Parts: sequence; structure tokens; C-alpha cells
Amino acid sequence: MQIKDSLQKKHNLKKNWSRQAVLYQIYPRSFKDTNKDGIGDLLGIINKLDYLNDGTKNSLGIEAIWLSPIYQSPQADFGYDISDYRVIDPIFGDLKIFKKLLDEAHSRGIKIIMDFVPNHTSVEHKWFKESRLSKNNPKRDWYIWRDGGKDKPPNNWLSVFGGSAWEFDKTTGQYYMHSFLKQQADLNWRNEKVRTAMLGVLDFWLDFGVDGFRTDAVYHLIKDKDFKDDPKNPNYAPGSDDPYDQFLHVNSQDHEPTLDNIKAFCNLLGAHHNKFLVSEAYLDLPEMQKMYQACENNLHAPFNFNLITTPWMATEYKKFIDEFEKSLSPSQWPNYVMGNHDRPRIAHRLGRQRARIVAMLLMTLRGMPLIYYGDELGMEGIDISMDDCLDPFARNVPGLGLGRDPERSPMQWDDTKNAGFTTGKPWLPVEKEFKKTNVKVESSDKKSLLNLYKTLIHFRKSSPALLAGKYVPLDSGNNQVYVFKRESREEKMLVVLNFSDKLQLVSFKIPIAKFVLNTGLDIKEGTKINLKELTLKPNEGHLFAV
Repeated sequence: MQIKDSLQKKHNLKKNWSRQAVLYQIYPRSFKDTNKDGIGDLLGIINKLDYLNDGTKNSLGIEAIWLSPIYQSPQADFGYDISDYRVIDPIFGDLKIFKKLLDEAHSRGIKIIMDFVPNHTSVEHKWFKESRLSKNNPKRDWYIWRDGGKDKPPNNWLSVFGGSAWEFDKTTGQYYMHSFLKQQADLNWRNEKVRTAMLGVLDFWLDFGVDGFRTDAVYHLIKDKDFKDDPKNPNYAPGSDDPYDQFLHVNSQDHEPTLDNIKAFCNLLGAHHNKFLVSEAYLDLPEMQKMYQACENNLHAPFNFNLITTPWMATEYKKFIDEFEKSLSPSQWPNYVMGNHDRPRIAHRLGRQRARIVAMLLMTLRGMPLIYYGDELGMEGIDISMDDCLDPFARNVPGLGLGRDPERSPMQWDDTKNAGFTTGKPWLPVEKEFKKTNVKVESSDKKSLLNLYKTLIHFRKSSPALLAGKYVPLDSGNNQVYVFKRESREEKMLVVLNFSDKLQLVSFKIPIAKFVLNTGLDIKEGTKINLKELTLKPNEGHLFAV
């Protein structure tokens, strides 16, 4: 019976690939350039697929790639302003090259997830161009148009990227709404024709062969139908807080029909075989649970960004993760994100030593971990002046450190000019320390962060407990050390993480355990360790078989 159950579990894992995959985010502009224009492209990604997974332990070993937008776009927000959802932007390639990327990735066991941007289109999209022609145009109600007051917008709603969320259009004398840049006009998701058209976009790419989607800014889809003002935020601190936070955005976003649209996305994916949807939404646990419950077919999960803002304390991490695990039903699968294209890099926020703890944490927790390109190297991001800044967010809201250019700098492949990213002029500068932090150098250093990620990912693949076992919270008896177990029928794994910058002592009732690996990669696998008196170096993590 146990053998039968084990075989069934392996079958289910293969069927539900998202439950065993390590997801790797690629920001295509910054990954690898092949045509010397200084911008990464699809051929560059194809050329580096073996780095990601060549079927051996020499590669990183990831099983899925999330591509930031590659659709046709004027690039006002670097691809998140889409002018045609069914065309690849020429700076990246074309449909033929994208099909080659899919085929090459699939041949290596790598799934491809596209970035789906449903909230808004570019003002250069043919739908918006029609919509703005007249108040009677059939596409008028595809976007959100309103009359304003005398020289003022319809209400106090703000753009995430600074200023009013309303832009006056002289053609018809009305305002259109944009939750982000004025070049990104919000679609009217209360219009059934819009929903049908956007579901058609998903269908097109699913038929093309993609394996799923990351949906962008889903909580902006539905606004208050009466367009009431957002109330003031009593905790807002002018001068230090993001101006967007001066209001509580209870009317300009986050309305209940949003979940109905997510359900429609899931139902569409359910009609295709073995696809997956993950949504961008910065949520607390009750709101995350609503997002999970929106899809009964379990093809969907909200991205879990909470650890990015959790204070670096063992007690705080344990508290959140324990509560998150308790909130999930048996069919709901967790995920953990510690870095992406909108947040300062892990090594910048926490330091390079703590980045090693993050690696072990991500690869030993239950669920899908996300690696943002370059975080496996310990990339820290670039320093960039306002004069050189390209990010429209930073240019619209200067002086508050909101710019995203630093974490979008080119991938560092080797120690040659421009870190091997391009032989042209890179669209953003490379990091100053690229000669020390790059794939070539770290591949040859047995104790590098890159080799730690490789070791963890490949061990994870072979471990039933880490791949699919339950999460068991433990009390370490030391508030500087986070401890948990992962258990399956086949094995039990113990994870011990020192979150402090000092030596720490912990003691377990288990007298002897078999050492698997540590964050320093400096202890031989299989070594017998006395857990009754375990000393942890500063910022050190251990993995044991118990």
C-alpha cells in the first residue's frame, strides 16, 4: 500500500508541475543581448537555457521561467504598456523565435510562464485609439472615461506612479483613468466585451504552447462603480512616505468582482492541460485566502510577497510562515518571493551572508520558491543618479528611493566588458563589482552562492520531504534561530537557520543526525552531528536528515 501511495504521489507531482517547480524570473531586457543593441532578447534567453537547466547538476536546475512582458510596446514602462497582446516586440524577437524558445525550454523540462497585464493597455493600442475618437465610439466603454469638474479631475484617485489617476483628453473633453502612467489607460473590466477580449488573449498564448501566466496588478481591475473619493490615510507621513499612500485605496481598487475575473482566468486555464496561474497582489493572509478560494480547480495562487517586508528576525519569519501554513487548506499550495523586478535585491537589503540563509530558506520551505535572475549570484543592484535614471516611477516621484532601475541591471555572466551581457552599450549600466560576482567566477568557486543554490535545488529534487512533505513548526529554544522540519513517509529533514550575526547554540532531543549540507558548503555530507550541542556560526544554516 505504501509503495502504491508513493507512486500515486509521484504521478500527482508530475501532473501538477507547479507543485515541484523552482520558478526563475527573467527580466528579458537585462538577461542576455545577442544583437548588440544593449537590450536583452529571446535569442539570448535561448542561448542561456543550459545555464538554467541542462539536465545535469552543473546547471542551476530550475524547472520554470516567468518572463516579464515581451509583447509589442512603446516601452514607456518597459513592456507593461502593451500596444498589441498577440505580437512580440521586435526588440526581443518575433513569434517564430518565441516558439523556438518554448520548444528549447520544453526539451529541457522547463515550463514558460508569460506576464499577463490585464488592467491597462498602452494608449497606442488600437482599442484605445478607437475609444478616444468620440463618446459614441463602440470602444468608448472599453476604457474608463469620466467628466471632471472645472479644471479638476473626476475624483481624488491617484496614480501609483505619481499624481492624479486621471488624464484630460482634448478630443472629447473627458478624462480617462490610468492607475499607473498616463500612457497606460485602464481597461473597463465591468464591460463584458473587455473580459471576453482579454480571455481571448490568454487562449491565444495557451494554444501557442505557454504553460501559464503571472497576472499583473490584479487588484486594480475593478473600481468603485460610483467613483467615490478614496478616504485620507491617517498614518500618512508627508515627505517620507510615498505620496500614493496619502489615501486608503478602497474605492480606486480592490472591489469584489476582481475575484470573479480571477475565477474566469482559472476556468479558462482548466480547459487546457496542466497550466498554472499566479497573481501579483500584495496581501495579508485573509485577503490571500480569498484569492486562493477564487479558483476551485487549484490552478491559481497569489504571489506571497510578505517575507520581503518581514523584519529580519527568526521570530518574525517563524510567526508569519507558521500562520501562513495554518491558513492553507490541503489543496492550496504555498509560494515564497524574496526578490523581483520591483524590489531592491536580496543582497542589497540583507547583505551577502544573509542572502545565503535566504537561499536555504526558500529551497527548504514547502511550496514554490521564486528566484529573481541574478539573486543566485548575490547581485546587489546598481547606484544610478537621477540624471541617468530611466524608470518612470523614480522620475515622477523623485527623492524617495522608489526607483526600480537598481534591481534591473544586466545579468552578470563573466568578468569581460559589460559582464558578458552585451558587446554594445547596455541599456542600464552593470554593477561595479561584476568581476567578482558573475556566473563564470562563481561556477568555479565551490563555496559560492551560485553553487549553494545549485546544491540546494538539486538536493530538493531528490528529497521527497522537501519536494512534497508537510511543514512541521518547531521551537528552537533560541529566538535568534528559526527551526522547522519537513516530513514525508520516506524521510524527515530538519532545517536550522541562524538569523543573527553572532554564534548561537541550540539543543535538540535528537542525539545524532546525518548532516546533509550547510550554507557555507564546508562540511562533508553524511557527517554525524551531535544535535544536543549544536553551535551555529553567524548567519549560518544547516540541513539534517533525522
